[in-house]
Amino acid sequence: NGSTQVILGLMVLVDIFRRFIYGSEPVSELMMGIGLLALLANITCLLLISKHRHSDVNMRASWICSQNDVIANIGVILAGFLVLMTQSNLPDLIIGLIVAGFIIHGGARILIAARNTACT
Repeated sequence: NGSTQVILGLMVLVDIFRRFIYGSEPVSELMMGIGLLALLANITCLLLISKHRHSDVNMRASWICSQNDVIANIGVILAGFLVLMTQSNLPDLIIGLIVAGFIIHGGARILIAARNTACT
C-alpha cells in the first residue's frame, strides 16, 4: 500500500508537470462539488476506522490513506474556489503539488510502519 501511495503521488506530479507545460482549464464548480461529495465519504471512512488506527499495520495504512484522501479533498475544494476567484489554473497546480507531497509522505509513513512491524 505504501508503494502504491508513493507511485500515485509521483503520477500526480507528472500530471501537474504535463498540465503546467500544455495548459489546463480546471472547472472550478465541478471541482468543488465532487470534492465536497468525496470529502463527506472520506470523513465517514476516517471516522469508521479511527478506533482501529493504532492496531496492526494494515489498519494504520488505511488510516493514513484516508487522511490523505481527506487532505486531497480539501485541497480540491480550495483549488476550485481559488480557480474561480482568480480565473487562473495556477492555484490548481500549486495545491496539486502540495497534495502530491502529502500522498508521497503518507506512502513513506506506511512503508516505515510496515518495516518497523516486520523488524519486531
